Order: sequence, then structure tokens, then C-alpha cells
Amino acid sequence: MVSEQRAYERSLQIKQWASDIGFDFCGISTAAFLSEEAPRLETWLRNGHQGQMTWMENHFDKRLDPRKLVEGAKSVISVLLNYTPDDTSLSEGPIKISRYAYGKDYHFVLKDKLRTLLERIQTQIGEVNGRVFVDSAPVMDKVWAAKSGLGWVGKHSNLLTKQNGSYFFIGEIILDLELYPDGQMKDYCGTCTRCIDACPTQAITEPYVVDGSKCISYLTIELKDAIPKEFKPQMEGWAFGCDICQEVCPWNRFAKGHKNEELFPSEELVKWHSNSFSEITEEIFRVLFKDSPIKRTTYNGLRRNLRFLLPD
Repeated sequence: MVSEQRAYERSLQIKQWASDIGFDFCGISTAAFLSEEAPRLETWLRNGHQGQMTWMENHFDKRLDPRKLVEGAKSVISVLLNYTPDDTSLSEGPIKISRYAYGKDYHFVLKDKLRTLLERIQTQIGEVNGRVFVDSAPVMDKVWAAKSGLGWVGKHSNLLTKQNGSYFFIGEIILDLELYPDGQMKDYCGTCTRCIDACPTQAITEPYVVDGSKCISYLTIELKDAIPKEFKPQMEGWAFGCDICQEVCPWNRFAKGHKNEELFPSEELVKWHSNSFSEITEEIFRVLFKDSPIKRTTYNGLRRNLRFLLPD
């Protein structure tokens, strides 16, 4: 068993490495069963809030216990990468794109950085077994980030930080290394309900509970069927994702623009957005969104969304 002082020193070193690699924040928590989340997740699934995201129903036990994902896991390292753009024009106008989709797919960006961090840990500290995670396995990333002291989960279910709001990508390393855990931050949402009041589809059914099947992000990305007609007046121009609940959050007045070139939109994307997405052919879609999160919706999916946004 590692001494508390040694675990603390290792944790400080890892946080410094994370900063050197380009992460904005890094926190650590103890790998253990998420006892408080278990009944919440069970109720959420039972109420059908996952919609067609049936993978949320799989690996229930692994989703709640990181030790089932990495043998002998002792710690969870959570990292945040800011994606706040200085120019938000792609999220304005009649056709809108969520800020997280402006640049290169965050799965690639975060995984590369997390792998670099894990390799440095293994090189500098010794034989360490670990895995990196970015939305690629049943890991409750916002819960672990909150447990690691990086922020709190707001009423819109996004992680919030006092320093920079909520526009962050989250990733984890689960590893069998004993580290010094950070304390959990308190909830600073208070009596504010701006996100709940602003959601046009009323997807936030109560504070901290989001019905995913009503969320505009779900409707434009995850839903493979036709978007139900009752949502047509409520889409507010969002063709891929939605930022409304974050845009109205008072904590995002502290958001500062990122400096990561990989997350900047390409000149081609800005040009096409300023013209009309309706002119994009399938060939142009493949080129334009080759490394973009938008390719998840597929060409036909984007066309479906754009047609849905047009007035009858």
C-alpha cells in the first residue's frame, strides 16, 4: 500500500503532466461503486429517457463500477478540455451547429492527449495498468468529473465549473495506481432554473433530470427515425446538437475562448455555413466533415434535419 504522502506527490505530478499536455483541468477520485447513481440510472432507464440510445441499457454493472472495466482499478483520473469558441457564428442564424462540433471530433483529440498522459505515467512511475475513455465505454464521465472535484453536475445535467462554465469535453483514465483523491465540489446552481425554463422541448423534466428522447441534440444526432412533427416549432434552427441550456446558464459568462487549433472550424465549414447547408452534396459532406463529429449524423441524417427545419 502506497503512503498517503507518496500518493499525494504522484497526483500532483500527474496533474502537472496533464496541464503540460494541454488539458485545462485534471482531478482524481477513488475507483469505487457509484452507489448514489445506481438508483438514479435505473429510474432514468425505466422511464425510457434513453429513447433509441439502447446502449445505455447495456453493461449496467460496468457503468457503475470502474473496477469492472480495469482489473484492480484504484483511481479515476478525470480531465477537461475547453471548447469555448471566441466566434459563435456557427451557432447563430437560421441554421445552427452546436459549439462542440466546430472542429475535429473530440473523441480523437481527447484520446490522443489521454494516451500521451497514460504513457507518461507508465514511463515515469512504472508498471501501471490503465485504459483511456472518451464516450467509448460505459463510463459516467460527468459523475466522475464531479467526484474528482472539477465541478458539479448542473440542473441541465452538464458539468459546470466556477472558472469557465460548461463548455468542456470530458475524458478519463481508469488505472490500478493508488492516488490521492480530490474533494467533491458543492452545487452552485442554487435556485436558478434558467436552463429548465429555456429548453424549448421541455426535455429537462425536473432539476438534474433530462429526458434524452426530447432533447434537440438527441433528435438531430441519435434518433434514426423521422423527427416527430410535434417538435417542428421547437427546434429553433438547430441542425446538429443544441446549446440552449448552456447559452442561458449564468456560469457561462465566465467562459473563455480555447486556443486549441484542432477545435477551430475549418474555413470551408464557415464558408458553407454562411451560404446554405442545403446546397451540400454527399461528396462535399464527406470532405467537409471527414474528421468532424457531424459525420455521426450521416449525410442523410443532416439532410433530414435541414428539411425538418424548413417551413412547411
